[in-house]
Amino acid sequence: MRFFFDNTTSSRFVAALRQLERDHETRHLSELFRVDTPDEEWISKLAEQGDWIVISGDLRITRNPGQRKAWLESGLVAFFLAPGWANLQLWDHSWRLLKWWPAIVLQASRIRAPAGFIVPVSASKLEQLRI
Repeated sequence: MRFFFDNTTSSRFVAALRQLERDHETRHLSELFRVDTPDEEWISKLAEQGDWIVISGDLRITRNPGQRKAWLESGLVAFFLAPGWANLQLWDHSWRLLKWWPAIVLQASRIRAPAGFIVPVSASKLEQLRI
């Protein structure tokens, strides 16, 4: 599987995860696009490339009509970090996301796209979004 992280996760975290995660490809938005690329654009380009799984802290993608339409039409699975993630410092964000990583990978392997999940900061279960 291929995992794509948007700018809400540090590119340094993604580089570190790549060293730990040898079974799956991990890429940060800045590695594939300009950092100011609009969400609709990178979503549609990822869809053209195939089976990417998106990790994003931008819940507006699930609510903004244009972004939501682009995501749902893309056929991509996405994991959205709950609002509390934005307040975490790099180290706290990193260890929590590493703790969630096995559950994210497992769920991504089981679900058919399009699908979306909320990754809570401290709860123990992913929440599937109604599409």
